[in-house]
Parts: sequence; structure tokens; C-alpha cells
Amino acid sequence: MAQAGPLIETLKRELKAQGKTYVDVANVLDLSEASVKRLFADKNFTLQRIELICDMLNLEFSELVQRMSKNQCQLIQLSREQEKEIASDLILLLITVSVISGMSYEEILHNYNIPEADGIQKLAKLDRLKIIDLLPNNRVKLLVAPNFHWLPNGPIQQFFQEKVEQDFFSSRFDKANEKLIVSNAILTDSSNARLQKKMERLASEFNDLMQEDQNVPADKKSGTTMVLAIRQWQYSLFKKITK
Repeated sequence: MAQAGPLIETLKRELKAQGKTYVDVANVLDLSEASVKRLFADKNFTLQRIELICDMLNLEFSELVQRMSKNQCQLIQLSREQEKEIASDLILLLITVSVISGMSYEEILHNYNIPEADGIQKLAKLDRLKIIDLLPNNRVKLLVAPNFHWLPNGPIQQFFQEKVEQDFFSSRFDKANEKLIVSNAILTDSSNARLQKKMERLASEFNDLMQEDQNVPADKKSGTTMVLAIRQWQYSLFKKITK
């Protein structure tokens, strides 16, 4: 199935919307919960199994496909010009990152010292950029897709690398809510590719958790950043003594 990935992501959202868990799916498919988790991680479902899950959700398969198509119409990336405009305005960048992370306008005002008039102006700009729909009472409807990402080496990624990287890694990463793992190995290209797939799955799970926590009160949440990186690299000082 060429559209298997987006279809399974849509199915996951429908399960969450109805409060269903992997245990519920396991019961319907007569599988273990661990097996169901692997199926979702690998996006490896037969059509028959998808239809069984749809029956559990009282959802026609055609409805699932329609909802997938609607989700695919959402914004996955901005243009370079849009990113450049956002990166050039610190307040606009802050509000953009905040709303994409699931924060409401009220939560943004509560957490940051931003004049309300300026905040509304920035929301209006995001509305013009088609990142959000600005609704009455300054409510925000996000128009970006769940797999939205910044342009590789684009203006916003460059901004974070230049301005934020040093600040982010200034921590000792020894608190209960911090973790830094650095691993080194000599790997084949195929092993590298497998690790990249696992990173993509973890990033997807990170986004799923953000969606789950959207209705949790603001005082129960904290801004959280996860950095995943892998590359073929050798420390420059080591290169000087490499044969």
C-alpha cells in the first residue's frame, strides 16, 4: 500500500480520539500488545486488520481514507521565504514554535512577557501564512500536519544551530528530566539507515505525546526539546592523526 504510512497515522489519531488503546486493538486482532506496537511502528498492517480496527471504531474504511486525504492537505513545510520572515522576528518565531507545539494564545501570554496587541498581530501574520486559522477570541486552529518539519538547513534550522545550540548543550544533563546519550561506532550504511528509521519513529512518538498532552493544564507541563542526530563524523583533532 503506497499510502500505508499516512493511513496508519490517521488510524492512530482516530484511536486516540475515541480513547482506544493498543490493548483494545490487540483484543480485536487477537495479538499481544507488543505485537500491535510493532505493527504500528513498522506501519505493517494488512487491509483485513485495518478493516477490523475500523469496525471497532464504527468507522468505514472509506471514511478513514477521506480523513487521511484531509490530513495530507495540511502544511508539511514552509517555503524558504516564509521561514526567513519568521526567523527574522524573534517574537513571531517564539509564537510560531509555541503554537506548533500545541500552546494556546492564553498559555503563550501566561508564559511570556508579550504585549497582547503584539501577540495578536503575530497571530494574524501566521494566519496570512496559512500556518493557523485565527478564530474568534484569539483561538487558534493549527493547519500544519502532524509530521510538519522545518526545512533542512533552512533559515529556522540555521537560527537554532547558530543561536540556541550552545545554550541547549550548556546543561550537565544530570537532572531527572534530562538525558544525553553519546554513542560512537563503526557502522555500515545499512545499519545507519536502520538507526535513522528508528529516529523517525521516536520523533513520531514525541509528536504523539505532545498531542496527548494538549488538554493537560499548562501548570502541569514544561517546554521540552528533543534533539536527535546521526552522521558520519570524526572529531577534527582526531583527523589530524588519522592515517
